[in-house]
Amino acid sequence: MKKAYMMFLVILVLFTMGAAPDKGKPLTLIQTFKLPAEIKGRFDHFGIDLKGHRLFATPEDYHALLVLDYRTGKILQTVRGIEKPHAVVYRDDIDRIYVTDGEAGVVRIIDGKTYKILKSVPLQLDADAMSYDPTTKLLYIVSGGKDVKMSYSTLSVVDSTAGEKFADIKVEGDTLEVMALEKASQKLYLNNRAKNEVPVIDREKRTILETWPVTLGKMNVSMAYDEANHRLFVGCRSGHIVVFDTQTGKELQALKIAEGIDDLHFDARSKLLIAACAAGSVDLYREVDPDHYQSLGQIPSRPGSRNGRLVPELRRYFLAVPEHDGANAEIRIFRVQ
Repeated sequence: MKKAYMMFLVILVLFTMGAAPDKGKPLTLIQTFKLPAEIKGRFDHFGIDLKGHRLFATPEDYHALLVLDYRTGKILQTVRGIEKPHAVVYRDDIDRIYVTDGEAGVVRIIDGKTYKILKSVPLQLDADAMSYDPTTKLLYIVSGGKDVKMSYSTLSVVDSTAGEKFADIKVEGDTLEVMALEKASQKLYLNNRAKNEVPVIDREKRTILETWPVTLGKMNVSMAYDEANHRLFVGCRSGHIVVFDTQTGKELQALKIAEGIDDLHFDARSKLLIAACAAGSVDLYREVDPDHYQSLGQIPSRPGSRNGRLVPELRRYFLAVPEHDGANAEIRIFRVQ
């Protein structure tokens, strides 16, 4: 009896030792959704419907919006009629899906039940990044620029309820990217990749208040925000996350990451910075305090895997992994610490 008890203790200790490393991981892979072989090329930004358990994915060369059950990976719908999908916003109060279509230069408004395209709001060609202000129900969408032979770009303001555009903000520079909206004020921080700077825009007056040069990295495309600590994180494809103090507009430091970032997220609960990089990794940092950041290493992905979506409410991170060397495209789901 004593011998059996001792063996039980040994097995218990070994099991505990084996499980311990996973407990402390910032991200743990828990599911992989394999996608059909015909889905090729790169992805852009995800959208999420928490109540309906839906994940919206944007395989650009597939010319459609994919709607998946984020619990099982089942494809619920393939929404055609979108030439080049880029960004997705979902409004659960009216069950509407908003998708920017870069090829057509519109934002498509889709019924969340029937998946019919209800309306297409005209913008400039190459409509791309989009953010949503839940207080005003306004969408902010970038379009125009060098891909359509324009020397400037446009930040359009769209009423998501009426489905009407009612303002354009002209921004000098032929490539605009992802933005961040401040909750405590009317400020919007915008990536101006062409000028390697961050314009600060007043959302109410629709004017540029000031412009911050980005000198510690090149090709600023992504953005995350720790508003509580006034830290703006600007992801640069040169392989850097540039940290700004939004109270002063000053660059504080640059965190080294792999090249080719497109999506960057900050998790306020775990203090994690999560960077999806096309070089083939998800790079991780932890905010120790507003002035100190600890590298937590990299999670290998696949070349071209530069788009992800953090969903804090689910403690999940979704990573789009394009087809590569004969391996089907997939969506990898990580549990967030």
